Amino acid sequence: MTTSRFDQAAASWDEQPARVALAKKIAGAILDQVPVQPSMTALDFGCGTGLVTLALQPAFRRIIGVDSSAGMLAKLREKIAAMGVQNVEARQLDLTTDAPPADLRVDVIVSAMALHHIADIPQLLSAFRTLLNPGGYLALADLDTEDGSFHSDSAEVYHTGIDRTGLQEQLAALGFTDLQATTAHVVERPDSSGTLRRYPIFLVSGRLEA
Repeated sequence: MTTSRFDQAAASWDEQPARVALAKKIAGAILDQVPVQPSMTALDFGCGTGLVTLALQPAFRRIIGVDSSAGMLAKLREKIAAMGVQNVEARQLDLTTDAPPADLRVDVIVSAMALHHIADIPQLLSAFRTLLNPGGYLALADLDTEDGSFHSDSAEVYHTGIDRTGLQEQLAALGFTDLQATTAHVVERPDSSGTLRRYPIFLVSGRLEA
């Protein structure tokens, strides 16, 4: 995955109130849907500037924000330092090209609005499975399938939303159980013609069999 667009956008990424609100909604849905314990370690894939990472931080012993964009991670590290939190790590890693590190195993993996930027989703789901401890949880939030109008700039967008039912089927084939799918939030924004559109954001979660 190329990162130049996200590197350039990092400085102003948090300035959109709707983006911040979406991250809070997704984090809240994750905590509602996944039985998080304070002893758990989590990984936030495609963490960006850490909006979801830092919203989840109080619930975990340790949370690792992973992204391929150095610019996004630099912004997250600034926020970690400003907040003075000790249980958050920002780590540059591209799971679409790099093998899952042997030293990295976690109890929960979350991802918010990253899947539609991934060309090979089955490969990524397989990497997630490798990184999860047996009995661990996966929680993925993204756009429901849409007509392509959500993004005004389609650069680095490989999927116009994700079929939540198809995603659950892929996870079941990888050994995930207790699968759930809910609508975490609905984004409202005008399309190119100025018509107000509603875009549901799903949260699909499951537990890896022990």
